[in-house]
Amino acid sequence: MIEAQVQSTADGAIVYDAALGAVPTVEWFDAAHWGLLGRAAGGRGGVVFVDTPAGACALRHYHRGGLAARLSADVYVWTGAARTRAFREFDLLARLADRHLPVSLPVAACYRRDGLGYRADLLTRRIEGTETLAARLLRGEIDALLAQRIGGTIARFHLAGACHADLNAHNILVAADGGVSLIDFDRGRLRKPHFSWQQANLARLLRSLRKLGAGRLDGFEPRFWHPLLAAYHDAMARRALAGPEPAP
Repeated sequence: MIEAQVQSTADGAIVYDAALGAVPTVEWFDAAHWGLLGRAAGGRGGVVFVDTPAGACALRHYHRGGLAARLSADVYVWTGAARTRAFREFDLLARLADRHLPVSLPVAACYRRDGLGYRADLLTRRIEGTETLAARLLRGEIDALLAQRIGGTIARFHLAGACHADLNAHNILVAADGGVSLIDFDRGRLRKPHFSWQQANLARLLRSLRKLGAGRLDGFEPRFWHPLLAAYHDAMARRALAGPEPAP
């Protein structure tokens, strides 16, 4: 179980897992700091992999998207510490980890006040030996077995009420042994399980796969998408028959 500890900084605060064995400082959230130490490596999707005193981590700086990015690339409106993007994602990941769901474990999160706004960063455990579903798809290395594992994993999250705000092929990690994890829960939340948002998650994933060219693969739907849906619905049906899990 992750035990959140908060400490103040000169212009903000850091929340971290008290079991780390090390207390994070603001330098931990500066990619340039790790680069100078020769402990930073390439990442994906704006993430930098860093080797911290607490172990190998993924460091992500929060960037705004859409039209809002034209006004400010990375400054968000301040509405309180608990409502910052970084603190909210740290809390959600901790809750999901406590439910034994396959996520990147939260290490620390930081915000820095900037007038009426703030900037934020998040450190999570690096999940070693994995690659994105997007990478697998681009190489054409997808099959029914992988689809079933992904469908079953998504069902586990949905049954726990975990709504991923951006479920796409880049946010699904696949390990060499076939294990599946979900990453990047920015703007995600725990909700009462309901067909509408669960199906919206799946529809978003399908759009992502098609955008990457899945439709050009021979038999994509019968060989991959249909097995994924079958495994998903099978897991949902089995839980419905078994009744709800006891609260963690």
